[in-house]
Amino acid sequence: MISIRLSAVLRTLPLKEGMRVLEIGCGPGVLARAIINQIGDGFVLGIDRSDKAIQQAIKNSTLEIQSGKLAFKKIAIENFKHHANKPLFDLAVAIRVGALDGRHPELAQKAFTNIASLLKKNGRLFIDGPDIIQEINLTKYK
Repeated sequence: MISIRLSAVLRTLPLKEGMRVLEIGCGPGVLARAIINQIGDGFVLGIDRSDKAIQQAIKNSTLEIQSGKLAFKKIAIENFKHHANKPLFDLAVAIRVGALDGRHPELAQKAFTNIASLLKKNGRLFIDGPDIIQEINLTKYK
């Protein structure tokens, strides 16, 4: 079941068929599973620093994982690096992620730099905002 807040985030994201989406701080995977329903044959990778969250996300996403449209990985965004043999992402979304929302400013530079390296040239990042979400310009991190 998706919360009212995450439903609003989902409606606000510029999702399109076939996108590759990175959800940072995916928790139990609720938003990641909802995004899959919006992007058809696309792919979502949910990452989280919490082992418990990733275990719960995997447990609740069996069908989506088996379809090849969803995967989860236990890692913090400031430590996540792009592998050359993996395609880049079209969009990244992070809701209530301390490294990106100002709670841990010492991690922000590294986190934003990593996100910029994971996104395609015109890739976009959305985080919590004064409205529902806000887009972050990553030009200075590329």
